[in-house]
Amino acid sequence: MMMDNGYPGEYGVDYMEQEEEWEREGLLDPAWEKQQKKTFTAWCNSHLRKAGTAIDNIEEDFRNGLKLMLLLEVISGETLPKPDRGKMRFHKIANVNKALDFIASKGVRLVSIGAEEIVDGNLKMTLGMIWTIILRFAIQDISVEEMTAKEGLLLWCQRKTAPYKNVNVQNFHLSFKDGLAFCALIHRHRPDLIDYAKLSKDNPLENLNTAFDVAEKYLDIPRMLDPDDLQNTAMPDERAVMTYVSSYYHCFSGAQKAETAANRICKVLKVNQENERLMEEYERLASDLLEWIRRTMPWLNSRQADNSLAGVQKKLEEYRTYRRKHKPPRVEQKAKLETNFNTLQTKLRLSNRPAYLPTEGKTVGDISNAWKGLELAEKAFEEWLLAETMRLERLEHLAQKFKHKADAHEDWTRGKEEMLQSQDFRQCKLNDLKALKKKHEAFESDLAAHQDRVEQIAAIAQELNTLEYHDCVSVNARCQRICDQWDRLGALTQRRRQALDEAERILEKIDILHLEFAKRAAPFNNWLDGTREDLVDMFIVHTMEEIQGLIQAHDQFKATLGEADKEFNSIVNLVREVESIVKQHQIPGGLENPYTTLSANDLTRKWTDVRQLVPQRDQTLANELRKQQNNEMLRRQFAEKANSVGPWIERQMDAVTAIGMGLQGSLEEQMHRLREYEQAVYAYKPHIEELEKIHQAVQESMIFENRYTNYTMETLRVGWEQLLTSINRNINEVENQILTRDSKGITQDQLNEFRSSFNHFDKNRLGRLTPEEFKSCLVSLGYSIGKDRQGEMDFQRILAVVDPNSTGYVHFDAFLDFMTRESTDTDTAEQVIDSFRILASDKPFILPDELRRELPPDQAEYCISRMPPYKGPNGIPGALDYMSFSTALYGETDL
Repeated sequence: MMMDNGYPGEYGVDYMEQEEEWEREGLLDPAWEKQQKKTFTAWCNSHLRKAGTAIDNIEEDFRNGLKLMLLLEVISGETLPKPDRGKMRFHKIANVNKALDFIASKGVRLVSIGAEEIVDGNLKMTLGMIWTIILRFAIQDISVEEMTAKEGLLLWCQRKTAPYKNVNVQNFHLSFKDGLAFCALIHRHRPDLIDYAKLSKDNPLENLNTAFDVAEKYLDIPRMLDPDDLQNTAMPDERAVMTYVSSYYHCFSGAQKAETAANRICKVLKVNQENERLMEEYERLASDLLEWIRRTMPWLNSRQADNSLAGVQKKLEEYRTYRRKHKPPRVEQKAKLETNFNTLQTKLRLSNRPAYLPTEGKTVGDISNAWKGLELAEKAFEEWLLAETMRLERLEHLAQKFKHKADAHEDWTRGKEEMLQSQDFRQCKLNDLKALKKKHEAFESDLAAHQDRVEQIAAIAQELNTLEYHDCVSVNARCQRICDQWDRLGALTQRRRQALDEAERILEKIDILHLEFAKRAAPFNNWLDGTREDLVDMFIVHTMEEIQGLIQAHDQFKATLGEADKEFNSIVNLVREVESIVKQHQIPGGLENPYTTLSANDLTRKWTDVRQLVPQRDQTLANELRKQQNNEMLRRQFAEKANSVGPWIERQMDAVTAIGMGLQGSLEEQMHRLREYEQAVYAYKPHIEELEKIHQAVQESMIFENRYTNYTMETLRVGWEQLLTSINRNINEVENQILTRDSKGITQDQLNEFRSSFNHFDKNRLGRLTPEEFKSCLVSLGYSIGKDRQGEMDFQRILAVVDPNSTGYVHFDAFLDFMTRESTDTDTAEQVIDSFRILASDKPFILPDELRRELPPDQAEYCISRMPPYKGPNGIPGALDYMSFSTALYGETDL
């Protein structure tokens, strides 16, 4: 039996085939048929009673097809074709076929069920047919969240019983066995019928009877299941339980519809409430954001400042704080506002609601325009702040510049008015008056030079007024004081000049002499100062060329001393002439020079110092020349010795390396030559020691470079040590090779062949081979290594012998040892045991007398002292175990 019409699941499988499959798998319980018979009979009667009839025996009462057709009319509400009233078999078959045709017309495809089986009273076929009817008319229409009927009915049970303790509906057999699930379904819809709190999982029969009785009495659901059958069956019949549970579903379908309607209303209201919440939140956020923008705009549009840089910088810092702390939350608020608005409109559109229109002035466009206005105000405010900062920085700079120039000017003018009003020249003698005249001329020049400064001060003050500097009042007052003072200085200067001109003729001579002295003394004094510094200057040289250059420069300097002496005498004579005039005319203060602070005594003292420093410099340069000559000699000595020792070490190293490669004669000849080189090296050691002494002198003389040689003491020491190490290592290797050759019995030709092959693959002449080079070397010597997996395993076994520490290289001594063992016969433990067996006359043990008789005394005693006592069968006192001794002698067997 199968059902089409989109009814999938296990109930679409043929009833009989499913029964047979369960029986094959051992899942078919014989009690199920009894439960189905009772349940299906009760279900049929619950509908047939509406027509005023019933059945007693399900397999007998449907045989004529009359009650079957009546059942279908009751449950479908439709009229079937008129039945045949005859009692013949064919009449019954015709009636049953009419019922089956009606079932098929409802989209149910019947498989393996024929009218003949029903007429013949086949119980399984009858039950299968009734189950098909139940599926189609009682279960198929159950729909929960687009699931199959069975899954929907199970989900309905799970949802209804979810709040109840000890109820866990997972299927339609074991989950209903204790009766609590039935009671929970009734209590969920009619809590007045059952006191669920008094029920216990430990009383399944009581629970089942309670549910069945209440359902039959108050819900008009006939008792379709037997509590005893449910309890006595390991797993109740699923079809019977589903049939009974479907009656509960249809009984409570009205309540289900009400619940569905309530859920729909709640869902709609929930959507509406969420939309209203989003609208309110939008309005709140929009109002808050617009209010914030409204409060912020006056501050951004304000251009008021105290016209000071500190005030503008404070405003700039406030703006930066605004951008860093206050605006970012508002940016997030605006983004959230837009997101909420879009989300709200999407939800309204999806729920078929009209689009949301914010209150006037709070639309997204209004907020966007307000935000753009805010950003434009921010940009303008920031540009104003930066421009104002630049303007005020310039003002502050100009103010500082004004103050600096004004301070400098006032410092310069301080005391100038008193000086110009002084009548000091009235009591002056000739040179005092001349000095005052020259000082006045210098002052006039200085005054003229300061004219630009006064004009700059006035110009800066004017610019500060133009730029509206906040302290213009004090700037203007100070500028006016400076200008008034400047005018007074000009007038006073003119009057003093006229007064001094009257006395100029008298003191002109002294004035000329003082002026000449000042002009010539200053550069000569500078030359003296520079010369003294040069003569005492420290120097560091490292080569002959450098010291020779210094000596040459010093000689050139000494050649100029004659002209310097003439200039010195000429300048001093000017002072002498002034002294003569002052003495002659008794002019007070006539020796004071108004043009310079230098005196003839200063020049004399410095000139004397220079003449004393010259010979000292000569001695210093001479000492350094001798030192550099000595250093040059040490360089040449070291270079001469190093250029001899270095190539000698290299030649010895090359020769020893060539011997170590096994390319020169037999092993004995190689050993002989190595010993000769060893003696030669030790004989050469005095040269190294001599070089060390020279090197010590070089270091003590602080010589750090030597252009005469490329060798350093460090490279020579390393080369010497490497040479000694190479000789000792090669001697040791040759000794080991001789020992191997003599002990293993290999010929010199074989040894040469091994060495030649090894050298051939040792491309870098490092005395070692990589695993791949080693494999190639073995193959070249005729050693067979397969390319298959077994060959690789054999090679790895060999590699473990020659490179036991897994260094990744095979050295020549390991290679030679391996090739020697492969090329010669090797004594084994078995061979030694066989030899002892011969001495023991085939006995498993040997006696001490036999050992003393057959072996030399020392070897016989060696064996007797080390052989363990024989413990095997047929032993005699004093018997020794030569087999254990031989095995221990060799340890593990060779490859």
